[in-house]
Amino acid sequence: MPTTALVSDEQPDRPEKGIALALSGGGYRAMVFHLGALIRLNEAGLLKRLSRISSVSGGSITAAVLGVKWSELVFGADNVAVNFDTVVRAVRKMADTSIDAGAIIGGILLPGTIGERVAAAYDKMLFGGKTLQDLPDDLAGEGPRFVINATNIQSSALWRFSREYMGDYRVGLVRQPTIPLALAVAASSAFPPLLSPLPLKMSQPFDDVDGADLTAAGFRRSVYLSDGGVYDNLGLETIEKRYTTLLVSDAGQKTAADPSPSTDWTRHSIRVLDVIDNQVRSLRQRRLIEGFDRKDHSGCYWSVRADFLKYKVPDDPLGCAGRSPEVLAAIPTRLQAMPTAQQDGLINWGYAICDGALRSYFAADALALYGVRMDRPKGFPFGSGY
Repeated sequence: MPTTALVSDEQPDRPEKGIALALSGGGYRAMVFHLGALIRLNEAGLLKRLSRISSVSGGSITAAVLGVKWSELVFGADNVAVNFDTVVRAVRKMADTSIDAGAIIGGILLPGTIGERVAAAYDKMLFGGKTLQDLPDDLAGEGPRFVINATNIQSSALWRFSREYMGDYRVGLVRQPTIPLALAVAASSAFPPLLSPLPLKMSQPFDDVDGADLTAAGFRRSVYLSDGGVYDNLGLETIEKRYTTLLVSDAGQKTAADPSPSTDWTRHSIRVLDVIDNQVRSLRQRRLIEGFDRKDHSGCYWSVRADFLKYKVPDDPLGCAGRSPEVLAAIPTRLQAMPTAQQDGLINWGYAICDGALRSYFAADALALYGVRMDRPKGFPFGSGY
């Protein structure tokens, strides 16, 4: 088989000029929060300028919807999609529907895995049989490259799904993969312990990559995947060495202190997983912010848990200073239907804090590097706030 190098695509000698967006995990909370950020990025004329969108878990639902809808978007002379509502409606349709509880019960009582039932629900609600090949071809200039991230439990490496390839650096790559997009998103959002793992039966051949050490049939016949957040809950791995500008949307929860943690093995295991996830995210966030401070990258970071006042935004046209996102940030990490008012609040908060980060930390570079002027937002996407 031909040998190619994964690093030639993902880790160039130096970052190239371009804007990459990372969408974190966090179940439906992340899916809806990121939707608000995308509305603001589109309104600012940045969405069309993205070179890559990297996502994990709940962020992958929103990213994949954007990917399959990209060819329908109509961008005006100002690079703003005038019909972005087509993306909004699809994501909100998903947010109206619970899938995790039914998938768990069905996976226990009926043939098939829990992950496969989640994938079937995604396909029915969002993707209608589309595959990774229905994402935009970035090499042909059709749009940004979409990278959906999962964790390979066998290799302990990040497994990447994209139009061009899927795989990891230890097992190898499958070129032009034709698996259903819903299956890729289900793998990315298979958060443990209940939705993980998702077994992916391989039918297409692998190419070796430089340094691949797990090429035996046992690693290539079926791949066992878990939530992308197990490896990288911010989705940074595929973008931070690749592009000069990083925009990072974080909808992850902070693990709360617990004076009386459960000691039974099930709930204790979940608590330990939460602590590990919190530490991995904190380390990546710290490294990202330190990189911004050193001017390694231009860009900005925003979080569902943020204090708006700490972003030191030049002005506050949306009146965020007197609002608190604490209730929204505490929404459980589930694939569970959300009330309309809760969706409105999360979208509005994602929109507002994305705007705050852009105008505080990226406005000058956006103008100097990309000719984009950050105008003030005119109002919340839905209703009067959050």
